[in-house]
This record gives sequence, structure tokens and C-alpha cells, in this order.
Amino acid sequence: MSIYLALLHYPVYNKRHEVVSTCITGFDLHDIARTAATFGVKKYYVVNPMPAQREFAARIVDFWGDEESMEFNWTRAEAFKLISIKENLEEAVAEIEKIEGQKPVLVGTSAKPNGTEKFENLRLEIENSGRPYLIMLGTGWGMTDELLARADIVLEPIKGTDDYNHLPVRSANAIILDRLLS
Repeated sequence: MSIYLALLHYPVYNKRHEVVSTCITGFDLHDIARTAATFGVKKYYVVNPMPAQREFAARIVDFWGDEESMEFNWTRAEAFKLISIKENLEEAVAEIEKIEGQKPVLVGTSAKPNGTEKFENLRLEIENSGRPYLIMLGTGWGMTDELLARADIVLEPIKGTDDYNHLPVRSANAIILDRLLS
């Protein structure tokens, strides 16, 4: 299976439904990389258009890539090898196409009822298609409608036990990967 992740910081909505770029967090770098490594994801793209944000992420990734960090916490250092920092989604898609020889299937995710693709259906498709898949995760209050419309498939939302539905992206990622790949 060729599964890739993209954590998208732009274009996303804020709570006022304005299009914004969100900030990269160290927790998202650490936790999503570790989850990606656990489930055999090939590459974890952190996508942000702001140079200062990409530099921030690069400093953290570089720290975990040195020999001393490998000795201190080899599991985290190993997970950080999956991270690739990109300016936009097109760069990630182009890199996957170069690696795989074909464009990835873009899989959108949303807490809103935008998606209808059942996890079990996508899981079967992934197991049987031989194609690469790029699972797109939005930050802030979710990907813009235009960005989500670029997806080839939009997964159904993760539902809890009541109407509250605003998982941290790190948690949503873990649930999505578990449902699709375990």
C-alpha cells in the first residue's frame, strides 16, 4: 500500500469561516509522524505557505534528525524521517507522482457532513487498487470548500456519541489511519 498524509495549513477556515493560514504546531509534527510510522505511511507532508512556519518546522525536524537525537529517542527520530515540509499541496502531489509514477488519489477529510465515502469501502479500495493515496487533513476549522472539492474521495466524518464534533487533527488522523489500515 502506498499511503501518504498531508497536513494542510492553507487554505483552511477559521471559526468565522474566513480563509486563513494556520500555524504549524510541534505536537502535530511529533504525534502525526509517530502515528504515520505506526501505520506504515510512506511520507507525511506538512504543508504551509508561510516561510517562517516552514522554517520553524524544519528546525524541529532537523533536531530529531541528528545522531544525538537518534540515540536519545530513536523511535521519535525514526518517525521524523517521514516528514517532508512543502509550501503547497501541488508540491506534495508532484513528489508522490515522481515516486509512484502516477498521481495519488486525493482523499479529503472533514468533521462536517461533506463526505459520504465509508471507511470500510475506502479500506477495500486501498487494499485492492495498487494506487497511491494522499489523505488530506485540514487544520483550523477545516479545509475550504474549494480545497475539499479537489478531492477524488471525501471520507464520512468521524462521529462521536453526541453532536460535539471537533477532534484535534492528531486524534482524527489516528482514528482515520486505524480504520483504513489496521
